[in-house]
Amino acid sequence: MVRFASSQDLTWVVSCSSMAAGIPLIIVVDETIERRKGRKIKAKGKYRDAVRSTQDEVVKCWGLKWICFTVLIPVPWSTRYWALPFLTILASSEWANKEQGKRHKTTVDWTIQALKAISRWLPENTPWTLVGDGAYAALGLAKACVDNGGNLISRLRLDARLFDFPEPQPKGKRGKKPKKGERLTKLSELAKDPTQVWQLIEIAWYGGETKFMKLQTGVCLWHKNGHDPVKIRWVLVIDPEGKSEPEAFFNTDEHLAPERIVEIFIQRWNIEVTFEEARRHLGVETQRQWSDLAIARTTPALMGLSSIVCLMALDLIKGSSLPLRHSAWYTKQNAAFSDVLAFVRRAIWADKYFHNSSPEADLLRPSKFEGHCPMIRHGCRMALMVALNWS
Repeated sequence: MVRFASSQDLTWVVSCSSMAAGIPLIIVVDETIERRKGRKIKAKGKYRDAVRSTQDEVVKCWGLKWICFTVLIPVPWSTRYWALPFLTILASSEWANKEQGKRHKTTVDWTIQALKAISRWLPENTPWTLVGDGAYAALGLAKACVDNGGNLISRLRLDARLFDFPEPQPKGKRGKKPKKGERLTKLSELAKDPTQVWQLIEIAWYGGETKFMKLQTGVCLWHKNGHDPVKIRWVLVIDPEGKSEPEAFFNTDEHLAPERIVEIFIQRWNIEVTFEEARRHLGVETQRQWSDLAIARTTPALMGLSSIVCLMALDLIKGSSLPLRHSAWYTKQNAAFSDVLAFVRRAIWADKYFHNSSPEADLLRPSKFEGHCPMIRHGCRMALMVALNWS
């Protein structure tokens, strides 16, 4: 595990995410596969290749599975939120752990362990929401989020076991109190029921567009054998045009509006953009090292570097705007990561090489850029430190 900055730097990221009034801290988690193979790479496994696989055919590849935690923050150079990585964990495959005689940890196990640490880094009483895809729709993770002062938003299976709340126990009745009531109708059956009443609501959709969707929501208990039930708000979404299949989402915060639950989950897609930009511009998947220590430090440092670049750009453009690179055949409205990277690189070059000579003797002073972002410089040092195995 590598943490690109200290808890003090994470606090600074939290303040960035609260630039717009009323925006809570949204942490997006997802896993990405770094395609690697070789006899000496111990943590590798065979995983589904999300790029090459289709709905009808599953393509697998050898690689390393990284679990990445990011913070969604608004940036002045784009209309969408950007996902900035702050914690990256190497999750060894089950086969690799068996070969090394280690206890295997699933993605949910690593996530629960990480969010306990994240909740300690955050300032006291800071509300936060964890957002993940269907792989993180686990009852144990939902309970861990609630126990650590946060919420979980994820997909919900249409055949999930949902129950009503238990009725009050009659006074004087002996025995164990029931934890759940009667089982509710499956969401898959509700979606096909023509007698159901739906709300037609406009939702902020992918690509910055808005779309009308039919919603139905409710509050109940989600239960699975071996776990205590957790109170959730479920949201069933149907496309009025019939272009997509019915989908269900849930949130452990019952007071959040159903349309807001869907909108927050849609913002999860920003982490996929971060993964793509890290591969294209920062060299992820181009490493050739094979030692355990080099593998454990390089990819997390590159993920953290994308956050450091964005934080430096935020600090440098105060009172100005980020210049966009244009082509004769294409005019961009929003900046891409390549623009941000070029802007920060140009600022570093200018500070180091493009100083005008002074006509008079002057004392040697520290670079202006060195004193510009002391917190970010500290984050750079932390990102390049040797990673310690977290197990």
